[in-house]
Amino acid sequence: MKLYVGNLSFETTENDLQDLFEQQGTVTEVAVINDKMTGRSRGFAFVTMGDAPSGTAAINAINGKEVQGRALTVNEARAREERPRQFAGSRR
Repeated sequence: MKLYVGNLSFETTENDLQDLFEQQGTVTEVAVINDKMTGRSRGFAFVTMGDAPSGTAAINAINGKEVQGRALTVNEARAREERPRQFAGSRR
């Protein structure tokens, strides 16, 4: 089960999230999303739990929990919407 984790502190690392979510079950992947230009965290991540019960437990336990001064938003990730690609310098 893939989870969206929002409202992260910019200092939160993938290891921090791994440790936090492992308390609810097996974590198979953690990805903090970074800005392509600056390399700085964009304030959200995706955590993939080993199974649906672990994912549900993580949502119930961590959604709203304060971590590094920020109340986290945790819910099931939605499928990414297809958006038209835009290229630098292209005009409309």
